[in-house]
Amino acid sequence: MAERPLISVIVPVYNIIEYLPRCVHSITDQTYGNLELLLVDDGSTDGTGELCDRLAAEDGRIRVFHKENGGSSSARNLGISQAKGEYLGFVDSDDYVEPDMYERLYQGIIEFGVKAAQIGRDEIDEQGHRLPNICEPPKEPVCYEDGDFLRELLMHRGDCSFCTKLLRRELFAGENFPEGRLNEDFYLLVRMLPRIGRLVSLPEQAYHVFYRIGSNSRKADRENFSRVYGDSVDNADMVAAIVDREYPDLRTVALRFGVFQRLEYLLHIPISRMRRDNTQYRAIVKWLRRMWTRGMTNALLTGKNKAYHTIFAIAPRGARKFHRFLRKKS
Repeated sequence: MAERPLISVIVPVYNIIEYLPRCVHSITDQTYGNLELLLVDDGSTDGTGELCDRLAAEDGRIRVFHKENGGSSSARNLGISQAKGEYLGFVDSDDYVEPDMYERLYQGIIEFGVKAAQIGRDEIDEQGHRLPNICEPPKEPVCYEDGDFLRELLMHRGDCSFCTKLLRRELFAGENFPEGRLNEDFYLLVRMLPRIGRLVSLPEQAYHVFYRIGSNSRKADRENFSRVYGDSVDNADMVAAIVDREYPDLRTVALRFGVFQRLEYLLHIPISRMRRDNTQYRAIVKWLRRMWTRGMTNALLTGKNKAYHTIFAIAPRGARKFHRFLRKKS
């Protein structure tokens, strides 16, 4: 019986000494045996880099790369460049996976004849409690055409995370995770979808997100609101261009997404950032005003969406203060 193709699992690592062994062992214990694990130490300062080397000494399938700190995307990109596998997977270093996750993902790819498969995820807090689902997994396998999957993403129902997916390596030819940006998974996946063509979504939740308050992603959400939501608006503009070129039937969905992302920006950035010298803020308000008529006739926007679209287009700072007042009253 021929050996099955090699899967490369890439794990960016940064100051995660307490939780890294659980993550690593959940990968090395996979039922899919032909697997390599790439630990990319992104300039750790707490002894995590040395821990990576010790873990590699225990298992010959682990390879370690040490680099200067550059962020998760740069670590993933280094891993992609060094991976030997025909298929690539990604795991965040404080998360962990079920023992049969890559077996199931690979079987899904083979059974449905697709280039990528995904599986459900859940979120678990530091006390071990499961948090509400961000994305609901299907009850049975569902095969999406790329346009249908993009629709799910734009309707905020789909899962853009690369951590829940297994993908053929060829899909990354000429593409990398964008460095210096947030929401990087969405950015790359949307650009990659036309080449993926079809994707299968598998039931159950085999990927476990460890919701750690001190993790880098949580700190980014708290400390860099403008950047988080600003990148989301940039992604909406990117999607609009891709939809115009590849998926013209999704223009109504893309407009809904563009409105929604801009409202999220205006609802979350500090009011102190809502100034005339903030060029992105001014461009967003101008866009909402220009697209107001189209927004009001978009059947995918709710009445609440349209109300916020209207008041933010008229008086964004006043609307934000009114929204804050309503939240205090509730």
